[in-house]
Amino acid sequence: MKCRVCRGDALIEVRRQNANYCQDHFLRMCRDQVAKAIEEHDMIKPGERVLVAVSGGKDSLALWDLLRELGYEADGFCIGLGIGDYSKGSTDMTRAFAAQRGWPLEVLDLRDEHGFDVPTAAHVTRRVPCSACGTSKRHLFDDASRRGGYDVVATGHNLDDEAAVLFGNVLRWETEYLGRQLPVLPERAGFPRKVKPLVRLGERETAAYCVLRGIDYVVEECPMAEGNKHLGYKELLNSVEQESPGTKHAFYFGFLARASELFTADTMAEQGALGTCARCGAPSTGEICAFCRLAERTAGHEPVAFLPLKKRGR
Repeated sequence: MKCRVCRGDALIEVRRQNANYCQDHFLRMCRDQVAKAIEEHDMIKPGERVLVAVSGGKDSLALWDLLRELGYEADGFCIGLGIGDYSKGSTDMTRAFAAQRGWPLEVLDLRDEHGFDVPTAAHVTRRVPCSACGTSKRHLFDDASRRGGYDVVATGHNLDDEAAVLFGNVLRWETEYLGRQLPVLPERAGFPRKVKPLVRLGERETAAYCVLRGIDYVVEECPMAEGNKHLGYKELLNSVEQESPGTKHAFYFGFLARASELFTADTMAEQGALGTCARCGAPSTGEICAFCRLAERTAGHEPVAFLPLKKRGR
């Protein structure tokens, strides 16, 4: 197996590209793909400050490393979600990564700062944990970017993530979500620009990048995401990809090129005028933002011990 670029011994195969790479040229390929995504979609402008949403997993740590390698002023922000040992391991891993490199990192504990955690919120609201998690992350990322004067929030969503979400949204024709499924969500009235620089790389590539760069990361998936339908969509798409390499790339980027505008215009037009949350002062379409409603609903409830899905009777 020979490297496509230098014809030396290759370490990794990227089947959708029909290419093999040695270590140096694989790392270069990853940097080039991120740079291409940033340039093609106008994600980050020269001189802008970037806040990276870091979880301790391979994607977010690879993203932070890649942005720094490309010369961007990128700092980290990590949230302790209170999901048992998983959250502690994730924040510890993120702290170690930042400390080794001397990069700025803010870590916020959800219960210490706002009086609740994801397992407790899921129990009180009787909704899936991912709902409370997503609401909390979006609010806190936005708030951190405003407090820190950042222009852009970057998340580690990769090609596999985006293809799986797109697949689910198309199956149900969730037109509102399809209208927002873009590599860039533009800034508006108090909300920072949201970007996904890893959309040209798959999970296998980000894992290999971390291994070759000597980046330790949390291997386990979030235990509260067990049974999440998007994990099932990933498995289905992986089966198709195995038989037809490049399918996920063609599906996602074909949507962006040929269909996304059919949904985006209506979604943007339907966005309500933004006011200010009466509780926290954040931009909100209602009198009270979704995060503050969640915090109020869970206020005063004792922490709920995290239980794996199979022990929750589901």
